[in-house]
Amino acid sequence: MGKTLAFIMAGGRGKRMDLLCDVRPKPALPFAGRFRVIDFTLSNCAYSGISDLGVLTDYQRACMRKYLTDWAAASPVGTFHVFEPKNGSYKGTADSVFQNLAYLDKTDAKNVLILAGDHVYKMDYRPLISFHEQKKSAVTVGVIRVPIEDAHRFGTLETAGDGEIREFVEKSPQPKSNLASMGIYVFNREVLIRRLMEDAARPDSPHDFGYAILPGMVGRDKMYAYEFNGYWQDIGTPKAYYAANMELINPRPAFSFDGTQAVLTRQLELPPPEICATGRVVNSLVSPGCVIKGRVENSVLSPGVLVDEKAEVWNSVLMPNVFVGFHSVVDACIVDEDTSIGKLCYIGLGKCVLGDGDITVLGKGVTVPNHTAIGHNCTIMPFADASCFKRSLVSPGSVISPSVGVPVAVENGKAEEDERASLRVA
Repeated sequence: MGKTLAFIMAGGRGKRMDLLCDVRPKPALPFAGRFRVIDFTLSNCAYSGISDLGVLTDYQRACMRKYLTDWAAASPVGTFHVFEPKNGSYKGTADSVFQNLAYLDKTDAKNVLILAGDHVYKMDYRPLISFHEQKKSAVTVGVIRVPIEDAHRFGTLETAGDGEIREFVEKSPQPKSNLASMGIYVFNREVLIRRLMEDAARPDSPHDFGYAILPGMVGRDKMYAYEFNGYWQDIGTPKAYYAANMELINPRPAFSFDGTQAVLTRQLELPPPEICATGRVVNSLVSPGCVIKGRVENSVLSPGVLVDEKAEVWNSVLMPNVFVGFHSVVDACIVDEDTSIGKLCYIGLGKCVLGDGDITVLGKGVTVPNHTAIGHNCTIMPFADASCFKRSLVSPGSVISPSVGVPVAVENGKAEEDERASLRVA
C-alpha cells in the first residue's frame, strides 16, 4: 500500500446544529461525556497507521487550535499540522485543501485521504485505501446505506455492479439511491491536484467536493464506491446529537469506546466522578470531575458537572462544567458547557405530559435564576443571564436571547400553577 497523507476538514460551522455550534466548530462539540467529535477521526487515523495529518481549521479556529494542541501532546500520530485560511475564510471544502497543497508537495504521498472531522464512527482506513489501489481508481468514496427518507441529507451515489460510480448528487431533494457518501474520499495524488487547480480557476464554482469536484469527475475519471458496514453517525442537528448520545446508554449500545481501538482524546487531569452519600446514578455515563449529590438517570454528563442535593437530571446531555442547583429538575434537555441552573428550577417543563419528545436546549454560559421553570422545546441562547428571564415561567417553544430577553411566557399565575401541578415529577 502506497504512502497516504490525510487532510481532516475541521473548520465547519455546523449550521444545522444551531446554537450548539454558534460558539464552536462542530468537530469540537463534546460527545459521550469525555470526548469531542473530532476525536473519532483522529483516532481512526492513528489506528490506521497514517503518520502525516493536516487538520484544516476555519470557523472559531482559535477554539479548534487549542483543542488540537492539547490532543497532539499525547498523540501517537507521527506528523500533526494545523492549517488556517491564508485570507479570510475558505470558500469551500475543496478550497481548504487547495490552499494547503504546499503541505502535500513536501511529501511523497501517493494517496490523499480527505476526511470530515464531524462524524462519529470507528474505521480502519487501510482496507479502503487497498481497495482504491486495487481498482486503480482516481477517487474512491466511502459510502454507507441510510434509510431512503434520510438520504436527502447526504451526497448520494448510483453505482455499477463492480462499485464504479455512475452518478453523484449532493443533497438531492429527491434522491434516487440510499447509498450515502460518508465524506471520506481517497484521491490519487496527481488527479486531486489537477482537479483542484481546475476548480480554483472557475469563479462560478462553489469550490466544494460534494457540489463541484466529485460530480465533475463522473464520466471523466475512474471513480469507485467503498461500502462501510460499521457504526457511523452524522450528528447534524440538535435532535440527532441528543439521540446519538442517548443511544450510548442503551443496555446494548451499537458503539463501544473501549476495546483494542479505544477512542483517543486529550488528557484531562481530573479525579474520578464522586457520587456522594445523597447521590444516585442510574444507567448513565458520568465523566471524571463530576460531583453527584442528587439523582442522575438515563443521562450523559461531561467532565466537571455538579448536581446539587435533591437535584434531578433525567434523559439529558450535560456538557462540561454545568451546575444544577438545589432541588432543581433537568429533563429531556441538552445543556451546553459553563451553564448554571439555580435552585428550585424545572428545565423541560411539560415534557412528561405532552410526550412529544421535543428537547429543550440551553446554550453555552447560560445563567438560569432561582425558581425558574422552562418548558419543553425551548431554546435559550448562549450567555443569556438572569436579566433575560423576565418571568418565572418560560412557555414551551419559547426562545430567549440576550439581545431580546423577553420570551412568550404564561402571565397568568394560576395557569403557571396548574401546569406545574399537572407534571409527573420523577
